[in-house]
Amino acid sequence: MENQNNVTEFVFLGLFMNLDLKMMCFVIFLFYYFEIFLGNFTIFIMITCNEQPMYFFLSYLAFMDICFTSTVAPKLIVDLLAQRRTISYNNCMAQMFCAHFFDAIEIFILVAMAFDCYVAIFKPMHYMVIMSRQVCRLIVLASCIGAFLHSIMQVLIAVRLPFCGPNKTDHYFCDVFPPLKLACADTFLLLTVLISTNGMLSILTFISLLISSIIILATLRTHSSEGRHKALSTCGSHITVVIMFFVPLIFTHVPIGISVNEDKVFALFYTIIAPMFNPFIYSLRNTGKKNAMRKVWLQKLASKGK
Repeated sequence: MENQNNVTEFVFLGLFMNLDLKMMCFVIFLFYYFEIFLGNFTIFIMITCNEQPMYFFLSYLAFMDICFTSTVAPKLIVDLLAQRRTISYNNCMAQMFCAHFFDAIEIFILVAMAFDCYVAIFKPMHYMVIMSRQVCRLIVLASCIGAFLHSIMQVLIAVRLPFCGPNKTDHYFCDVFPPLKLACADTFLLLTVLISTNGMLSILTFISLLISSIIILATLRTHSSEGRHKALSTCGSHITVVIMFFVPLIFTHVPIGISVNEDKVFALFYTIIAPMFNPFIYSLRNTGKKNAMRKVWLQKLASKGK
């Protein structure tokens, strides 16, 4: 990858400067990463083995959580103990692409899960026809294509920026906004474009998901008590995950004065904190998913006993 600038690597300032705090955070984030990997991988395997159509998108969300966090967390954890936290220019662009790619897929899958929830509640008799396995796979494929176009646009913007010397960025991974502060050019137009595409898309998607969830919850009054309980369990989990993911994402993608110091703190929530809680929110709060996982484990134990 060729770039007309003098910068061959970037230096991360990281999250903290205090050495004792770094050691403590190394242990905490390492534990978080293993929990994210094991929790989401368990959900992915259980749903794949059980083959329940209603949890099709949840399995992909769990898989994307693993991919997205693995793009950022390992480098963050290693850098907490490193004397010099650097990343090459090419690796920075690759990390930027992967982070935006998996992040965008998660957004599209959350939208698909909202539609899946609507069909399951209001058209249960036609659910298997509307949300057939072929339709679900096409939605995932479209999500990947849309995410690819989104992420490649971010990288194309970044590689066109000229860098004349300063290469220290007050962040812990390569996002699209931090390099704007290092570029030796007027980036006002690019900043406006990025806020319009990333920020407004995140805000509009978040508002749309909230409105659709409120409409679904408002119409549940006509359902039976058992139906309301099951629907509230499913929609409540989805709303919780949407809020935990989108609120810090919006604050990161709609920066006020490109305040990167606050951006990296908000980014920590949607890169590590939200993926860590997703398995608990979706599995422990939803009786259907717990029963599905229990069924898979019982089948495994029965097969081993035989």
